Amino acid sequence: MIKKGLKVRVLTGKDKKKEGEVIEIDRVNNRAKVKEINMVKKHVKTTKEKKGGIFPKESFIHISNLKLIDEKAAKKKEAKK
Repeated sequence: MIKKGLKVRVLTGKDKKKEGEVIEIDRVNNRAKVKEINMVKKHVKTTKEKKGGIFPKESFIHISNLKLIDEKAAKKKEAKK
């Protein structure tokens, strides 16, 4: 089972064969955010408080496109609970 903080590998898509750490999980839609994977450009308008521009950020990727790499660490994490 994929959980926050575990290392995963991307199986399909533009980031195929890349590895990263899970940052966030959306269980309702079966999606996860992986650090430095599935980067998209976010256009931000300038306001009084913030400077605008185009900023890269992670987007969600479907859990079926991810494979758990470090299964031993996952089992240890579950055992601690």
